[in-house]
Amino acid sequence: MARDPRRPLVDATHPSSARVYDYLLGGKDNFATDRRAADNIEEAFPAIRVGAQENRRFLLRGVRYLAAEAGVRQFLDIGTGIPTSPNVHEVAQGVTPEARIAYVDNDPVVLAHARALMVSDPRGNVGYLDADIRAPEAIVGSDLVHQVLDFDEPIALILSAILHFIPDEERPAEIIRTFVEALPPGSYVLASHVTDEHEPRLRWASAGYRDDGVRTLARTAAEFERLVFAGHGLELVPPGVVLVSRWRRDPDDPPAPDPAAVSAYGGLAKLPG
Repeated sequence: MARDPRRPLVDATHPSSARVYDYLLGGKDNFATDRRAADNIEEAFPAIRVGAQENRRFLLRGVRYLAAEAGVRQFLDIGTGIPTSPNVHEVAQGVTPEARIAYVDNDPVVLAHARALMVSDPRGNVGYLDADIRAPEAIVGSDLVHQVLDFDEPIALILSAILHFIPDEERPAEIIRTFVEALPPGSYVLASHVTDEHEPRLRWASAGYRDDGVRTLARTAAEFERLVFAGHGLELVPPGVVLVSRWRRDPDDPPAPDPAAVSAYGGLAKLPG
């Protein structure tokens, strides 16, 4: 595991997107400031926990599809967040034990729990990198990432519920382009993103989140597709960009919630070759 002895101590005075998400999923690795921020969001958008849970289910279905049906054996998970079982490596290695996963996050609480992520099937490999999505060159050029992943073989890039924290002025399309250009042919991109197309109250929730120090930007389905997939030569896998609750839903999943409760789009696309 890559460690920086100079990394900052945990800041419990300001909310963290990873810890807020952990709280919304029912986790315990969060502080009062995170719970207060989440409660403020929930007051404006009462279904936020439903949306968080549906996004998590989408992520796990996507990983299972990639491992079981697309034959992918390598995963680069950006903004992985606090460990929430089952984790990406548990799902992937449950299908193919030799799967290799590189997790990337820059939250100190996530770093403190990285050892939980490091428990790999001995036939596979798991690594953790302390890095920010806004520095894609550092991620794709990292020695640790290259120790875990073989960039001569297909890789699944995971961008789950992270891009709505990257406003347009921070050039998210360029960030994604850097990642995609580093991927070998036959790789995939699995992504999800918050939207306010089905629930206008989410705009108020996002505004409250910003007031707590965490910037968010909801995007439409067309904006999300153009940002992540269409602009980078990727070919969408059916059913394309849809609500995360409607993406290849498993027969044993509970009934899909109302679209307004979900308010997040997801999609999977392949890099030709």
